[in-house]
Amino acid sequence: MVLSLLIFLPLAGSLLVATLPESQKAYFRWIALVVTLADLVLAGFAYTAFDRASAGYQLLEKVDWITLSLGNLGIASIDYLVGVDGFSLPLVVLSAVVMVIGVVASWNITHRLKAYYALYLLLTGTIMGCFLALDFFLFFLFFEFMLLPMYFLIGLWGGPRREYASIKFFLYTLLGSLLILLVMIGLYLSVMDPVSTAVAAGLVPDASAATDEVIRAMQTYLQNGQINPAQIVHTFDMRFLADGGNYLPDAFLNPAAEPIVLGLPARMLAFWAIFIGFAIKLPIVPVHTWLPDAHVEAPTPVSVVLAGVLLKIGGYGFLRIAWSFFPDGAAEYAQTLAGLGTLSIVYGGLNALAQSDVKKLIAYSSVSHMGFVLLGVASLTAEGINGAIYQMVSHGVLSAMLFLIVGVLYDRTHDRRIDSYRGLIQPMPQYTVLTAVAFFGSLGLPGFSGFVGELFTLMGSFQSEWLPGWLTAVAATGILLAAAYFLWTLQRMFFGPTWVRPFDNHHDGTAVLADLTAREKLMLVPLGVMALILGLFPNLVFDLSGATVAQWLVKFAVE
Repeated sequence: MVLSLLIFLPLAGSLLVATLPESQKAYFRWIALVVTLADLVLAGFAYTAFDRASAGYQLLEKVDWITLSLGNLGIASIDYLVGVDGFSLPLVVLSAVVMVIGVVASWNITHRLKAYYALYLLLTGTIMGCFLALDFFLFFLFFEFMLLPMYFLIGLWGGPRREYASIKFFLYTLLGSLLILLVMIGLYLSVMDPVSTAVAAGLVPDASAATDEVIRAMQTYLQNGQINPAQIVHTFDMRFLADGGNYLPDAFLNPAAEPIVLGLPARMLAFWAIFIGFAIKLPIVPVHTWLPDAHVEAPTPVSVVLAGVLLKIGGYGFLRIAWSFFPDGAAEYAQTLAGLGTLSIVYGGLNALAQSDVKKLIAYSSVSHMGFVLLGVASLTAEGINGAIYQMVSHGVLSAMLFLIVGVLYDRTHDRRIDSYRGLIQPMPQYTVLTAVAFFGSLGLPGFSGFVGELFTLMGSFQSEWLPGWLTAVAATGILLAAAYFLWTLQRMFFGPTWVRPFDNHHDGTAVLADLTAREKLMLVPLGVMALILGLFPNLVFDLSGATVAQWLVKFAVE
């Protein structure tokens, strides 16, 4: 029950913090730290137990949750179903690491501690649930529940415009959720669970007896109209939603039926709806505008979690849901999707280059780097897909490090403007070294993780039969833009004579520029080491994703 513990241990911790009296507030942060460390250990166990040669789901847990007979409309079935494969496990491990770092970064939160740590642990559990759920309904529940803690974490502990930023985040994400919900309902009504239907029809005694031959026979019976409609079990199981053989012949989203809605085939319309839902989360231009506001107003630990983990749910949704359930849509619009990814890369980079606020610069750099994820996924090649997964892991580590670096400086001076600093290398040499590591890693310097992710997505894009070569050439300019805005920032803030804009009646702002504390080193050094290790040993991720991606692409080609 490793995967269930990953989800419910943080939820139990959240409940514990919420029920403890305020007199015990000294223990809240320690409870959060112990729970997230326990999750990290469990994620490590899943990582070591994972069979790299297997392309299927592993560590599966399934419990019947809701079963309801609908008469001639069939049987409704919702399961508690969790598992991992090469798509999800790298992101589960990343989430466990980032959530621990987020707790350490939260150590200087001083007000409303009970609410803060209860919401933080609730967010941890729902994030894990998103990456582990294999039932679409269960995934959607976790996806929606993430809105609540993140809304309050930004709205109550954020900056001066926190209410605006939190409402904008909520409304954008809620719009995406509604689009996903509509498609989820359409898929549910269109798909049969061949295993449960075989049991309901009396063809096998229980689910364990449903072999591959039985499943193929049920699919044949379904297409030939040989199954009693009252015995058809409708499902949210992602394994069956991704198999075109399980679609009812007259279903709205059956690939062979192709009804026209608003001038588009129904499946293409559904694909675009679910794509937009996850594109908002990633985010992709032009539905990205909530991200800079959320990052600028969010407290440092929340920015770390938002950039390090939450954005990755959009990329994961592309792979697990949008592309898997609608491979015809992904192939039909591959060039358009890659174009949107390229637009995000260039637009995000140009906006980052124009920023005077370091935090907003990093926010726009996230838009640019997430464009590489969409480009890799749209390439439909092994290099591109593996590169997209790797890019999500790499960006999770580096973006968390970047926002922590901004937080360190902001804690001392309460100023994030680039032109407020000069010559920081003199009073803060350790801080300068770790900043250089994060900047060089993010701009794609060989030897760091950022280089590997961008290299493989560009390789996949260039050799894709679906994409023109000029798109790859334009996307590659994103690396040049990243070098420009990171190196320019490094030069302006860290070199030259030491100077800090005076503030709070201090005539000399440099008086507060102490170097890193032990707690700050505890946050930043492990992330810097991870960026280097991942850059030197990329198979730590590719060994997890390789078999799953290879199988996924074969199935995609068949469909």
